[in-house]
Amino acid sequence: MIRTALLGILLSLVAGTAMAAEIQVLAPPVVANAGLKTIADGFTQKTGIQVVVRSLELLKIPQDAVAKPTDIVFATPALIGEFAKAGAIKPAKAVGRVNIGLAVLAGAAHPDISTTAKLIAALKAYKGVVYSNPDPARGSLGAIMIDRLLKRPDFAGVHGVISSKGNGASGLMNGEADSALQFESEILPHKEIELVGALPEELGAFVDISVAALDKAPNPAEAQAFLDYVIAAQSAPHWAAGGLTAARY
Repeated sequence: MIRTALLGILLSLVAGTAMAAEIQVLAPPVVANAGLKTIADGFTQKTGIQVVVRSLELLKIPQDAVAKPTDIVFATPALIGEFAKAGAIKPAKAVGRVNIGLAVLAGAAHPDISTTAKLIAALKAYKGVVYSNPDPARGSLGAIMIDRLLKRPDFAGVHGVISSKGNGASGLMNGEADSALQFESEILPHKEIELVGALPEELGAFVDISVAALDKAPNPAEAQAFLDYVIAAQSAPHWAAGGLTAARY
């Protein structure tokens, strides 16, 4: 309660001096699709500070953050660590975790994927499992993770399909396969498909997300206020609804 009250006071003080302030936020799609816009809009309503979100694949974030004016960055702890080694970022805060999940067309059966063995059996039963292009040049960490998973010996017999139409979710909607593997936050926004569930935790098919302000943020006070807002309890339901669970690391 004390922390919430202090945050409210800080937001009020920032709002009083914000005027036409605007902060630049860089986030991967896995975060941008997980309720970030709703949270940013709520922050703007409370403070008057505009939030501009740039969305870019995870592995491209470090280069873009230093190439363009940036106040706040969402990324994995490992990528945040790269910034820290260069002395380019302030201490990070944990936001949460996004799991890779199995998606099917709306109305299709939802198989039991609660164990690795059951997941493999379910995937083998599909005509194809579509996922994003894992080419490192595209910068999709999720695609690389899925590609490595499907190439494991125990997944032999699963027909993986690299999407030519975008990511796994869009590939499923466009008929490239009858199932897809994709981050949950990138499945949930689409009514045409449904999330069966997250892959078994022992597979490590997830990414943890942290948030930090850049050391040379153009608007440091406003950036700190936004950072405090996105990790506050009031933002947690929006993250959860978008597929980003509470931090556990």
